[in-house]
Amino acid sequence: MSVNQKLRYLLMRELGLPAALKGRDLTKRLRRKPRPYPDWLGPPLRCNARLRSIMTRHYLLAKYAEGAMPVAWVTSGAPVELLRVLGYYTVYPENHGAVCGARKVGVAMSQPAERAGYSPDLCSYARIDLGQALGAGSPVGRLPTPDVLICSTNICQTVLHWYKQLAWLYGVPLLLFDTPFIAGELGDADVEYMADQLRALIPPLERAAGRAFDEKAFEEIARRSRQTSLLWGEALATMQARPAPMSIFDAFVHMAPVVSLRGLPVAEQYYEILVAELKERVKQGVGGLKRERFRLLWDNIAVWFKVADFARLFGEAGGAFVAATYTNAWAETAHHLDMSTPFESMAKAYSLVVLNRDLSHRVHLMKRIIKDYQIDGVLFHSTRSCKPYSVGQYDIQAQLARECSVATAVVEADTTDTRVYSEGAAATRLEALLEALEARQEGAPPLE
Repeated sequence: MSVNQKLRYLLMRELGLPAALKGRDLTKRLRRKPRPYPDWLGPPLRCNARLRSIMTRHYLLAKYAEGAMPVAWVTSGAPVELLRVLGYYTVYPENHGAVCGARKVGVAMSQPAERAGYSPDLCSYARIDLGQALGAGSPVGRLPTPDVLICSTNICQTVLHWYKQLAWLYGVPLLLFDTPFIAGELGDADVEYMADQLRALIPPLERAAGRAFDEKAFEEIARRSRQTSLLWGEALATMQARPAPMSIFDAFVHMAPVVSLRGLPVAEQYYEILVAELKERVKQGVGGLKRERFRLLWDNIAVWFKVADFARLFGEAGGAFVAATYTNAWAETAHHLDMSTPFESMAKAYSLVVLNRDLSHRVHLMKRIIKDYQIDGVLFHSTRSCKPYSVGQYDIQAQLARECSVATAVVEADTTDTRVYSEGAAATRLEALLEALEARQEGAPPLE
């Protein structure tokens, strides 16, 4: 690591970046044309500005991290606490892919990867990331070159092959945390297998970072990570209130720190502030929508390029999305983290996530959400990019409609690839869902 690059990073972090952000905000305010605020939407969260500042800072500082500190690219379900101890700057390609999808540049960024021979049927997050590695311009600028790649299979197997390609492209080591798929209960042998892997990750991470692992620092970071995830769960739980103080479309954005900055003080502090604001809104009866008529559950990753359109379509009809299996993923297992058995508890927390468990668990989870959040309808996003998340959705749809008496629909789309989204087909299914919800409001049985 270069002394000059470390100094440059520190100067940017302490002086240059705060000044740049202030100037950027001022320029935006001066150039922004006033637009009418949607009459169906509740008042915006005060935390929105804070979140923009935190995530902009994260991506801008990443440009100066290369050479100043070790840089790790990690999957969303990787045991990031180990990296925090050793001073790594972490980059999450999946989170970057979501940003690119929301900016509607997913197709453009995928094309270099497709021209290089990667299949258009591959996960669009992977294609965006490989496209960026092959020279595609990112809306957040160039990502720092990784010193090491950390891959965890608790979300899918695609990430392993994706990261193998990155390891080849960048010529850096790939470290794997393999989580056995859990059908039924998690066994002691599985926990031991994963805990041994976590311990084995430390020596190569120490070598790449050039520093020793600090057990005391690890305990504090793991505690902070646990608390951050629990606070995120507390934020989501406020949406059990009527009216819900925010929507899942808000949560899709506000989940960024728990994914990308988990284990850092800024993430824990952010969710303390967000939870306080949401509880204040609940107390005052302030909703994410001005008129909440029915409540919905979202299944799967967001259709990032259509979030605003979906929010408007349902918001104008009084449809509040108050829960999602996707946003819940970073909250549901945090309670397992226990520093009396750090590696074994991390193994449980990282392996018991919804995508690493069988469909019966997912059905049970969704039934509990339907009950706790008083759900009237469920919208399933069958995404071409995430086959493990989408498999079985039609069976789950039929079971929930039959056993929970909720209105349901499946929309076939993608997380970032606009080419596989059909406006006509989606409109037909969304309109049918809205009609079924209207029928429930009028006391009639939901449409089949």
